[in-house]
Amino acid sequence: MEDHQKYEIFGYVFELPPKYEPIKMIGKGTYGAVVSATNKEEDKGVAIKKLSKIEDIIDAKRVLREIIIMKNLKHENILGLLDVVYVSKEDEILGDIYLVTELMETDLNRVLRSKQELTDEHIAYFTYQILRAFKFIHSAKVIHRDLKPSNILLTESCDLKLCDFGLSRNLSIQKQEDLTEYVVTRFYRAPEIMLSSHSYSNSVDTWSIGCTLGEIINNGKVLFPGENYIEQVNLIIDKRGTPDEETMKSISNENAKKYIESLGTKDKLPMDELVPFNNSDAQDLIDKLLDLNPSTRITVDEALKHPYLANLHDPDDEPVFEGDIDFSFEGNADLTLEDVKKLILSEISSYNSAYYDLL
Repeated sequence: MEDHQKYEIFGYVFELPPKYEPIKMIGKGTYGAVVSATNKEEDKGVAIKKLSKIEDIIDAKRVLREIIIMKNLKHENILGLLDVVYVSKEDEILGDIYLVTELMETDLNRVLRSKQELTDEHIAYFTYQILRAFKFIHSAKVIHRDLKPSNILLTESCDLKLCDFGLSRNLSIQKQEDLTEYVVTRFYRAPEIMLSSHSYSNSVDTWSIGCTLGEIINNGKVLFPGENYIEQVNLIIDKRGTPDEETMKSISNENAKKYIESLGTKDKLPMDELVPFNNSDAQDLIDKLLDLNPSTRITVDEALKHPYLANLHDPDDEPVFEGDIDFSFEGNADLTLEDVKKLILSEISSYNSAYYDLL
């Protein structure tokens, strides 16, 4: 293995091959820290994400899942994985893992917080690119589960890429699994998750798209800013109205049903009040994305055909995923932490054959 150089940036130590030179910290969170860097061999900018230390098999599977998904989902509107760097550590379960990706100028959250004025054309173009990415993601039987403005990266020319697949899941393998563990930042969390539905579909992503589109139109104002999950449910019902009979039937948790009934009958807020905007087509799309019933909520394919995106929609340029992604590790209860470690090293060996020596 080649020697690595150490850099300390805002308290984070990055050990990288000589070809990568970090510039500055551009983000940090629960699952790691990200720096901008230069690939000196190719004279171009990249982003390098140092993943948080792996403590157990849950962490290890999350890392394996993210690498597998990013390796396979190659699409113009999805952040591309260019390289993976691994640094072994004798005293740790698994060494340090760095994901090297394309470098983007900013993210949607920063744009919204900057109060930069966005035109209707900007908003429609962002919406179209998000939906275009999700058409590809959902066709691969993957749900993202954590869409929010900070996970939507942008260039100065308004090109957009989705990132952060650490919470993503393969839907086909896990249909019988209880997926109600932590998922999606609360403000963007679909009501069926909080109302204890023990299974859910890619409709949780379309709800998050609706929340995000509404936030863009509202100049960065979050639609449902609940301080906790009870307040989140209350805000959703206050603004979207009491669920109808069919929606109530889809809620399997009796306590959740009783709680909704205790709130009394709430009328749905008119769209002009929820998202004041001079484009009724945009409001209609948000209304359909924020349908309380996941089974009737608009799909990504349907949303791409919505009148709001008529000037952008091109079915010949909205690809779907072809092939299969191997998520067989998800259904294997016998896998040990050492097994998952070997699977991770096997995946990243496609970027550097020297990692095979560690298997």
